[in-house]
Amino acid sequence: MAVSASIAPFLTAAGRPVSSPLRDVRTISRQMVGHFIENVVPCATLPGEVLDGDVTTVTRVCLELTRSMLDGRDHPGRVERIQAAAAGWAREGIPIDTIHNAVHEGFKLGFDLVITNVINHDQETVIGVARRLTEVQSMITSVVSMAYVRELRSVVSEHHTAVHTLTSALLGGQSTSTMARECGIEVADRYHVMALAIPSHPEEFNPALDGNVVARRKLRRVQAELANRCAGKVLSLLSVDGGTLLLPAAEFSGPVLDELVAGLSAAARVPVRSVVTSAVPAEIPCAAEQVHELVEIVHRLGGPTKVYRPHELALEYQLTRQGPARDYLSSIVDSLESHPELLHTLEVYMATNLQRSRTARELFVHTNTVDYRLKRIGQLTGFDLSSVTGICYLRAALLIRAQRAGNTAPVLRADGEANSRAG
Repeated sequence: MAVSASIAPFLTAAGRPVSSPLRDVRTISRQMVGHFIENVVPCATLPGEVLDGDVTTVTRVCLELTRSMLDGRDHPGRVERIQAAAAGWAREGIPIDTIHNAVHEGFKLGFDLVITNVINHDQETVIGVARRLTEVQSMITSVVSMAYVRELRSVVSEHHTAVHTLTSALLGGQSTSTMARECGIEVADRYHVMALAIPSHPEEFNPALDGNVVARRKLRRVQAELANRCAGKVLSLLSVDGGTLLLPAAEFSGPVLDELVAGLSAAARVPVRSVVTSAVPAEIPCAAEQVHELVEIVHRLGGPTKVYRPHELALEYQLTRQGPARDYLSSIVDSLESHPELLHTLEVYMATNLQRSRTARELFVHTNTVDYRLKRIGQLTGFDLSSVTGICYLRAALLIRAQRAGNTAPVLRADGEANSRAG
């Protein structure tokens, strides 16, 4: 931050520079630090070496800076020294409000000293002093704030890199003992391995908006919610469309996981779906592969926002395995391809847990129309929807069809959840 060699003419009072009372900066700085300890409560809690070292030194530098600006002179290197000290305080965890309180208190004391020689008819000088001190205080406050922000960003970036490295190592099956010590993160005995599927936000497809920006904002909201709920206890690798969470099993119960995913969905403003299982560190790679395969199935089938466990998806998983049975089941609804209204009616009927009245409401048709369509579906496919066998076969066929096509027909939708495709 460069300052010109001559900022303004000397400010004088009673024939003397107004900066005269600040000449003995070492003595005044020690007196000010003593005042900080006695009157600025946060300062009294700082370690003695901080008060005797950096705080005293920077107070002297600030006094020298103030004196130079009151005299209209340059102050080479002093701003950089304040920046360096502020970065050190940020690294040591000294609250920024403590520093700002001390700066403001110091300027009040400095102002009292400076106007000692100002007599009544020096009104213009008092105004000039007040303006110049305000400029200096604003400069110092800005320098300290910028140094804190830069240092904290650097610390956050380093921590994020450490978390990313450790998470990648656990997911890759690498040894993590040495890495964990270097990162300062303790590896848990057992983890909940959670796969997340985060759908695109509708605004990502708005041609008037930048879809990438919308997606990144969605991700930042999710990350903020995750940080708020997990308080640094989660290891995560996330992108705009999902990712992996590793949560210490001893600290996160099943209900907490359910609340977490509900919170992430609210933050993302889209239905986040997840599958979770638990594993010791050595089993994490295999567990992660399993839950990601399952969450992809849930996502494609349009399941509701919730935390799924692998046993809940055993049927859906098995139906997606290659084989002649899968091919046969998949072909059951092929005859409905030329009757889209029948296929859609079947999807809604399954999604509403076989409720004719709800199906009719969501399709905006009469229940008699639903009955007629269900009867036609039975005639075309050979499976009667009034029998348990027919229902099981047709639901299985829809599951396979949805997974094969990669669409999101809501065949797994929970009762009471609105049909996103109806109408």
